[in-house]
Amino acid sequence: MYPAPIDTWKTSPRTFYWILTIAVLALWLMPIALLINTAVKNDTQISAEQGARFSAPCTMTALPSADGVGQQLVCDGFALSADGLSKVLTSGEFWQSMLFSFIVVIPAVVVSVGLATLAGYILAKHKFRGRILIFGLFVAGNFVPFQVLTIPVLRLMQDIQVGGASPYGNPAALILFHAAFQTGFCVFFMRNFIAALPDELIEAARMEGANEFQIYFQVIVPLIRPALAALGLLIFTFVWNDFYWSLVLNPGANKLAPAMLTNLANGQWKTLWNVMAAGSIIVALPPLLFFFFLQRQFVAGLTLGANKG
Repeated sequence: MYPAPIDTWKTSPRTFYWILTIAVLALWLMPIALLINTAVKNDTQISAEQGARFSAPCTMTALPSADGVGQQLVCDGFALSADGLSKVLTSGEFWQSMLFSFIVVIPAVVVSVGLATLAGYILAKHKFRGRILIFGLFVAGNFVPFQVLTIPVLRLMQDIQVGGASPYGNPAALILFHAAFQTGFCVFFMRNFIAALPDELIEAARMEGANEFQIYFQVIVPLIRPALAALGLLIFTFVWNDFYWSLVLNPGANKLAPAMLTNLANGQWKTLWNVMAAGSIIVALPPLLFFFFLQRQFVAGLTLGANKG
């Protein structure tokens, strides 16, 4: 059987495998290590090093330069700095943007995944003329560069009137756009999962007198819960990390966390990289916690149907 279990390999290939695995893991973790290293430095040290670099956090002392002209900053002992983290944690605007992100992300995930599941069920289990064309349109939409949509989407949000007001400049614009934009990928994802379900289950439910909504909620949804968890996590991460559309569709004070973090890290004359690093770690926590909470369902969703003969 190929591949053979690692324990059965010869010493040389097994050693090479572990060395390569550790090297790839170290390379993958390097940006995260640099982020943490930058977050625990003070702004003076980062400025003296001219950017984010791997070095021990320390206090800086001004000494005369070697040529006697001006001064140079010298490391004066190891010392962790909480300046960047403190500025993020004490910023009301940052925590307001975190709340604003949840207000946008949760409805966008629920709407896009919910609509995609319904559409995926119809496209997978109901035969009608044009279903392949409709599915192809959903798939084709995933290949359109989102930058091309900037002007049309912007004008559309400005022209839409809901209750006499335009959604442009408030959370509704971001919710509407992300719910619509992510639905294409979600339909592609869910249709393929639902198509793999046995038709006999649906036919048996119909013979028992179940209508289409009962089949959907009582037969289809319970069987695709792992897929729903995997898709929900992916869409949550996509929308949570949005930067571009937060600036385009919501130019006001409220922005998604990544965009607000950029404003917070902009000093008067320079970028506060320790603030940016500390804030990035905090912004990354919700998707990370969501993943660990749904880890089992996520893995099951990605491997659903992989063991079929």
